[in-house]
Amino acid sequence: MKKKLAVLISGSGTNLQSIIENVNSGFISNAEIAVVMSNNKDAYGLKRALNYKINTEVLEHSNFSSREAFEDELIRILNNYNIDFVVLAGFMRILTKNFISAFKNKIINIHPALLPSFQGEDAQVQAFKYGVKFAGCTVHFVDEGVDTGAIIVQAVVPVLQKDTEETLKKRILNQEHKILPYAIKLLTEDKLFLDGRKVLLLNQETDDMKDIFMINPYSDLS
Repeated sequence: MKKKLAVLISGSGTNLQSIIENVNSGFISNAEIAVVMSNNKDAYGLKRALNYKINTEVLEHSNFSSREAFEDELIRILNNYNIDFVVLAGFMRILTKNFISAFKNKIINIHPALLPSFQGEDAQVQAFKYGVKFAGCTVHFVDEGVDTGAIIVQAVVPVLQKDTEETLKKRILNQEHKILPYAIKLLTEDKLFLDGRKVLLLNQETDDMKDIFMINPYSDLS
């Protein structure tokens, strides 16, 4: 039986679109999107879901007296859909122990930086202003910290001298659209397991990768 996903969004939903397309293409073969939920009734991602006849739910946090009350209702709704995994795809709410314990090791998030560097908001801008030579994005399990959960997969993007904050954001986003579906595929096919803080991939061969490295800026030093 296919695993049931809940995708939580707050905005435009480009990562949601990528998930939908990868489910429909069969790349994500052992999962289906049971519901797309948003804390913002005007999120364009809701329209994306409706275009594919995917169930949507809106739960505006401003209608609740506390974060815990909001999460209690969120948990109730997700349980009604018998959710196996929760995917945070641009969901702009910090989740508490209340929610995380209800879906322990079943919540993943996409973050636009190479964690553990540049946690929190505007991570791409943080990296750009810091002057790093490589930026990127991370899919990780969600724990009780902010962007501190065990790392599943990362993609590296070189920061070019001609880059602006916006061009860097765009190139990172392109990689988000690739690694989030990949992480979902691995997760829903039971190919991942946690070993302390490390997320390991079953049957991964690494010997042929031992000499791979990248340098930026690159110059012919010979």
